[in-house]
Amino acid sequence: MPLRHDGPMTRLTGEVFKMDREKIIEQLKEIVDSDHVLYSDMDLELYSYDASLERSRPDVVVLPDSTEEVSKVVALAHREDIPIIARGSGTNLSGGTVPLKGGILVHFSQMNRILEIDIPNRTVTVEPGVITLDLQNLLLKKGFVYAPDPASQKVSTLGGNFGENSGGPHCLKYGVTTNHILGAEVVLNDGTVIWTGGKSQDNPGYDIIGLLVGSEGTLGIVTKMILKIIRAPEAVKTMLAIYESVEDAGNTVSAIIAEGIVPATLEMMDNLVMKAVEESVHAGYPLDAAAVLIIELDGMSDGMERQAEKVMEICKRHNVREVRLAKSDAERAELWAGRKGAFGAVARLRPSYLVCDGTVPRTKLPEVLKRVMEVGKKYDLPIGNVFHAGDGNLHPLILFDERNKEELARVYKAGTEILKICADAGGTISGEHGIGTEKLKEMSFVFTEDDIELMRQIKNAFDPSNIINPGKVVPSPAGVH
Repeated sequence: MPLRHDGPMTRLTGEVFKMDREKIIEQLKEIVDSDHVLYSDMDLELYSYDASLERSRPDVVVLPDSTEEVSKVVALAHREDIPIIARGSGTNLSGGTVPLKGGILVHFSQMNRILEIDIPNRTVTVEPGVITLDLQNLLLKKGFVYAPDPASQKVSTLGGNFGENSGGPHCLKYGVTTNHILGAEVVLNDGTVIWTGGKSQDNPGYDIIGLLVGSEGTLGIVTKMILKIIRAPEAVKTMLAIYESVEDAGNTVSAIIAEGIVPATLEMMDNLVMKAVEESVHAGYPLDAAAVLIIELDGMSDGMERQAEKVMEICKRHNVREVRLAKSDAERAELWAGRKGAFGAVARLRPSYLVCDGTVPRTKLPEVLKRVMEVGKKYDLPIGNVFHAGDGNLHPLILFDERNKEELARVYKAGTEILKICADAGGTISGEHGIGTEKLKEMSFVFTEDDIELMRQIKNAFDPSNIINPGKVVPSPAGVH
């Protein structure tokens, strides 16, 4: 029962599903509470987009309350050959949570329970609809931390973090989501439920979790996760380093790491983004500087002062204008409010933006940033930069108005060119935002056709009927749509 995909911004439902839609809706109401099956035009429109530029409506939305219900919904989709996609808060930036071919959208707002906090084993077991920051705040009261902290943590869900292998400012020191997932319960394409991994640090057999985390929901639907938690650090020092040039800020990043110091975070913002942030949250960023670094150290109290002094000395060697040390939790929170709110703040400059989530070696940051700005000039588009400088994960924000179709066409060309610059510099085309639909053609920048064919075979092994989040991550062979 194929469904037609008509271009990148719209999707028309196939006639077969139109005829059977009422029957499918009734069957879904037998699986979940009837109030948890949504199919009005308004409901479908609300689930037709994420934080990318992609748009496509599902045919029905289901809000399950348990793994058993998810399994039955997936089994129904498998029997009827209907596309099915799992979704959390929809903060995805590359189109990964848009129902490209319609079908059934499974929304996890009802499965938002923290099932167990196991302090002796340093784990927490959660359902996929738990908001990232809600878990972090609860754990902090107990003296523990779940380290991955995407900028969207106030609203993003742990299931979405699992699918995208989300990072965040603290991934420099603590790693991304995959480094903190110990086990998972997953519903496969025919409704079968499996567990992979567990509370042990090492498990025999294939690393299925490593394959599933970051697969953008294309191989299965996660319904429970066992996460690793760590002790909250004894001490934290947060600094704002102010620079007259982006190059000096970039060189400071490489110099700090080269000294053997691994800060908890090393974040950079350029002048354009700082101005938007200041108008929005008044974080105290200098409006006349070219760039700032947010540098955060954490760890044992003993030795923290010496390490902070060493970092400040490195900043001075690279022409820092000023280093401001947060003197209280309130000052630290202000600095982070600016960084975490940067994507939202740029809406003050233009109504739309495209994020180019490329990653490059740290030593290439100054060179690549210069070339990114040249791309902006070439296509007459303003570009703001805010990114995880410590691990070379760039987030150039191309600002535009998507109602202007000619400008939108230039945006897509500029985005592709920026990702090619990252790949040519020895980097890659995504650090944490995923491939989704947005970067399918750019996969060829970093993978050969043989590489991509292996990915197709993996997808086929997990999902031979291609119903689980179809059309994402892995480009189709030439001539196949």
